[in-house]
Amino acid sequence: MTVDTSEWSLVGLVRRQAAALGEKEFMSFEHGTALTYASLDRDSDDLARKLAGLGVGPGDRVMVMLKNRIEFMLAMIGIMKIGALFVPINTELKGAFLQHQMRNAEPKAIFLDHGLRDAFDVVKGGSDNLAATIYVAGDVPEQRPEVLAGAPAMAYEAFMALDGAGDDVLVDAQPHDIACIMYTSGTTGPSKGVLMPHAHCYQFGNGIVLNLRMTEDDRQYICMPLFHAMGLLMQGISTMITGSQAYCVERFSPNTWLDDVRTFGATVTNALGVMPEFIFRTPETEHDLDNKLRRVLAVPLAAEWGEGMEKRFGFKFVQGYGMTEINLPCYTHDDDPLNPGMAGHVIDDMFEVRVVDAATDASMPQGEIGEIVVRPKAPFVFNQGYFRMPEKTVEAWRNLWFHTSDAGYFDEQGRLYYADRIKDRIRRRGENISSFEIEQVINDYPEVNESAVVGIRVEGAGGEDEVKAYIVTDGGKDIDNVALLDYCAENIPRFAVPRYIEAVEEVAKTATGKIQKEPLRQAGVTNRTWDRESVGYKIARRV
Repeated sequence: MTVDTSEWSLVGLVRRQAAALGEKEFMSFEHGTALTYASLDRDSDDLARKLAGLGVGPGDRVMVMLKNRIEFMLAMIGIMKIGALFVPINTELKGAFLQHQMRNAEPKAIFLDHGLRDAFDVVKGGSDNLAATIYVAGDVPEQRPEVLAGAPAMAYEAFMALDGAGDDVLVDAQPHDIACIMYTSGTTGPSKGVLMPHAHCYQFGNGIVLNLRMTEDDRQYICMPLFHAMGLLMQGISTMITGSQAYCVERFSPNTWLDDVRTFGATVTNALGVMPEFIFRTPETEHDLDNKLRRVLAVPLAAEWGEGMEKRFGFKFVQGYGMTEINLPCYTHDDDPLNPGMAGHVIDDMFEVRVVDAATDASMPQGEIGEIVVRPKAPFVFNQGYFRMPEKTVEAWRNLWFHTSDAGYFDEQGRLYYADRIKDRIRRRGENISSFEIEQVINDYPEVNESAVVGIRVEGAGGEDEVKAYIVTDGGKDIDNVALLDYCAENIPRFAVPRYIEAVEEVAKTATGKIQKEPLRQAGVTNRTWDRESVGYKIARRV
C-alpha cells in the first residue's frame, strides 16, 4: 500500500488544525503560558514577518537555543513559514562544541535564552551574515551583549514590536522541503547536521499516533527537551496531528514525574535512556496506580523492571527503534513480550530494514548480530544527508542503504532487536560482547545507581579488549567489588564479567541521556580502577 504524504508539511498541519480547532489548547507549559491551535498559527505568522523584516529568507538557517517554553514552538513554525531552516540547538552546548555548530550552520539569526549567553564566550566565528540575536527569557540587561561582533542583540519583546514584512513572505511548505537541521549528539566526533524534510518530521509524530493509538482525547506529557526529536516531533507533532493536548515541563525529574502525570491527567508519554528506570526506583506509594496513563514509549527496557513498572503504574510499554536520521522504522505490538533490546516490527509500508555484516554489507542470517541498515519506501520520510558534510553522507549511504552503526538482529518472528552501538561492542577472548546487556545486569545490583561498560586496551591483551565497568554509586563511594563480580558471574557469561571496576559519582551524558563513552574508553586504567586480578579473583567454568 502506498502511503499518501502529499499533505505532510508542518506548516500545512498548523494551518489546518488552527482552522479546524481554533482556540482549543494545544500545549501548556509549567511557566503558566499556553498555546492554542489558533494562537500558534497566528503568532508564528507574526514572528515570521518580523524575521523576514530582518532579512531572513528561504534557505537561511535560524538557530534556536531555548529551553522548553512557548517561544520555542513559535520560533520553529515561524522560521518554517518563510522557508528558512529551523536549527534547534542542545542547551548544554558550549565552547568548541557550540562553535562547530555555529560554523557549520552559519545562522542568519539566533533565538537565545539569555541565561545561556555565557556558552558563547569562547565561540569564535560563525556567520558573517548574522542579522540579530534575539534574547528570550531571563533578566535581559539594557546593554545586551552581542553573540558575535557586529550583530545587534535585542529582547524578544523588542523583536516582536518591529514592523516586519508583509504577508507575501509567507510560504506554503511542501513535504519535500527541508524543514530543519537537527545535530546528532556528537559523542565521538563533530556532530553532524541532519537535513530533515517536512515529511520526515511529520512521520516522527505519525508513527507515535499509530503505535500509541492516540486520539483527540489524549493528553501528552513532555519532559524531554524540545530540541530533541523525541520531545518535539514524536510528542509535540503527534499531539498536533491528533488535535489533542500536551503539557511541557522544562526538565525531567523522577521525583515529580508521577505528580505531573497525575495533575495534568496525562494518558501518554515518552521516556528515553535511564528515565524509566529512575522512575521505577523511586519509593512505591499506595497512590502509584492513581493516574490515567495507558501507553508509554520507552527505550531501552530491562527485564528486571519492565513488567514490574507496568503493574505498578498501570500502563502498557511500547518499544521502538530509531534515530534522527532514519525516523522510527520499528515498533513493538501489544502482544510482544517485554524483552530487553526488542525494537519490534518493521513498518513495512514505509521502510526497509536489514541486518548486514558491517564489513561487507552481506545479509546476516536470522538470529545473528550485524549492522542495522535502513532505507525508506515512502518519499521524504527520511533524512536527506548531512549539511555541508558530503563525505559523511556518502559514507552513511554506501550501497544505497543508510548505515546506522547500530548492531542488531532479527528473531524468528521478524522482530528487530537492538544489541549495541557497533563501536560499543567489545571483543574479548574471541567473543563479541554487548555492553548494553552487561549494563542491564549491573544496573539491577542494589548499590549501583547506574553503569557504563566499555572495552579498554591494556598490555598483554593480544589486541583485544578487557571489560571495564564504571559504576555510579552514592557519592562515588567504593563498594564490595568481589560481591558485585559474584553477582555478575551468576547472571552473565563468564567471558563478559568485567575485569575492571571503577566507582564514580556520575558519568557524563548528552542532554538526551546518552552516556558519553569515548572519554571512558580513553581513560583506560586509572588510579581509581579496581582490577579483579589484584585479588586473584577467578570465575569458575561451568561443567
